[in-house]
Amino acid sequence: MTSESVESAPGIRLSSARGRWILACVVLASGMAMLDGTVVNVALPTIGRDLDASLSSLQWVVNAYMLTLSALLLWGGALGDRIGRRRTLVLGVAWFAVASALCGLAPDQGVLIAARALQGVGGALLTPGSLALVRSSYCPEDQSRAVGAWSGLTGVAGALGPFLGGYLIDGPGWRWIFLINVPLAAVVLLIAVRHVPESREAEAAGTRFDMAGATLAALCLVGISYALIGSSGGASAVSTALPAVLGVAAGVAFVAVEHRRANPMLPPSLFRSRLFSAANAMTLCLYAGIGGILFLLPVQLQIALGYSALEAGMATLPITVLMLLLSPRAGDLARRVGPTPPLVAGPLIAAVGLLLMLRIQPGSSYVADVLPAVAVLGLGLGMSVFVAPLTATVLASVEPGRAGLASGVNNTAARIAQLLVVAALPLAVGLSGDAYTQPDSVNTSFHRAALGCALLFALGSATALVFIRPAAVRPRLEEAPKPQCRSHLGVAAPALEPGTHKRNRRKVL
Repeated sequence: MTSESVESAPGIRLSSARGRWILACVVLASGMAMLDGTVVNVALPTIGRDLDASLSSLQWVVNAYMLTLSALLLWGGALGDRIGRRRTLVLGVAWFAVASALCGLAPDQGVLIAARALQGVGGALLTPGSLALVRSSYCPEDQSRAVGAWSGLTGVAGALGPFLGGYLIDGPGWRWIFLINVPLAAVVLLIAVRHVPESREAEAAGTRFDMAGATLAALCLVGISYALIGSSGGASAVSTALPAVLGVAAGVAFVAVEHRRANPMLPPSLFRSRLFSAANAMTLCLYAGIGGILFLLPVQLQIALGYSALEAGMATLPITVLMLLLSPRAGDLARRVGPTPPLVAGPLIAAVGLLLMLRIQPGSSYVADVLPAVAVLGLGLGMSVFVAPLTATVLASVEPGRAGLASGVNNTAARIAQLLVVAALPLAVGLSGDAYTQPDSVNTSFHRAALGCALLFALGSATALVFIRPAAVRPRLEEAPKPQCRSHLGVAAPALEPGTHKRNRRKVL
C-alpha cells in the first residue's frame, strides 16, 4: 500500500479494530502537540523564575516554536504526500519527542529556546499528517465521522491541557510539561508502526519542493521577530535595525521568488480573489487578538492576582469548553443564515469579553470578574473563529481544486499572526525586561493589551461586514460536512478541509 494514492487505498471502516487504532494514533499525536501549546503560556512565569529569564527570553520560548512551525507547516504537508503520510507522522512524532526531552532537560534559557525551535519542526511534520492520515485511511462513507471524532477528541486534549499543565507545574515542575511528551510519543509510534497503513500522493513524486520559498519565509519571520523582541528587551536601535532590514528584504525576495516559480509554496494568484484576501486579513486580526491575550492573561493571573499555575490554567478552561460546546451549533446556524452574521457578531462578542478583562486586577474575584470575561470571550470565539464560517469562507474564495492549499495558507496565516503578536505586544504595551515579575507593571500592561486585542477583534468584524458577502460563501457552506471545532489556542489541529481532493496538496510543492 505504500505506493497507493488516496483513491486507490482500500477503505478502512471506523468501527473496525484497525480503524479504532488509526483514530487513537492520530488523536494522540495531535493531542500531544495540543497539550504542549496550551500549557507553555501557563508555565512562563515559573520558567522565568527558575531560569532567571527576561521577558524577551520568554517571548522566544513561545516564538521559537511558532517560527519553525509557521515556516514549515505547508512544507510538512507536502512532504507527507511525497514520501508517505505515515512515515512523515512517525518522523514528526519522534522528532517532537526528542526535542521535548531537550526542552525538559534544558539547563538554561538558550538551550530551551533552541529546543523549542526543534519542537516546531516536529510539529510541522506531525500536525498536517494527522488529518491527512484520517482522510487517506478510511472508506469514503466513514471519513466525515472520522474527521469529526478526530477533531472532537483532539479538542478534549486541549481542554485538559490547562488542568494537566497546571498540575505538573505546581507539582513535579514545569519541565514535566515537556517530558510527558516522551511516553506519549512512544505509544503513538508503536501504534503507527503496527496498525496505521501508509499512503502517498503518487503524482507528487515528480514535483520539486519550494525550498527557496520556505527558506526566505523563515528568514523574514526570524528577522522581524528578532527586531521586535530585541526592542522590547531593551536592545539598541542599531542591533535591531539590521535584523529588521534583513527580515523585510527576505519578505520582498519571497514575493519575487513565488511569482517566478512554476510550483510556488504560496501561489500569488490566490490573492487575486478579494474574498480570499479579506478572509485571511480577518484571520490575521482574530488570531493576533487571541495570541496576544492568551500570552498575557496567565501572566496577569499569576503575577498580579497571585494565582498558582493550576489555578491560572483552570481559570481559562471555560474558553476551551465553550468553544467545544458551541462550535457545532454555531456552524449549523451559519448554514441557515449564512456566514456573515456569525463572522461579524462573534468577534464583537469576543471584544466585549476582552473589555470585561479590564476589571481583572489585584484583588479581583474569580466569579465576579474573571469568569464573566473568559466566558464571553469563549462565546465569541465559538461563534466565529473555530468553526465552519471562517473555514468555508476561505474555501469558497478559490476553485474547488485549490481548497486544500487555501486552507493550508489560512492555517499558516493564523500561526504567523500569533507569532508576530507575541513578538510585538510587550513592546507595544510597555512591558520589558523583568517588569513581568512586578504586579503593578503587569496589571497596567495587561489592560493596555486587552484594549489593543479588542480593537483587533473589532477590525476583524468590520472586515467581515465589508468584504464577506453571503452569496459568495453560502453555497460552499451548505456543501461542507457538519463542522467541528477548529482549535488554534496553541499548537492545534489544522483547519478542516471539507471536500478536499487528494491532489490539492500537490500544489504546495
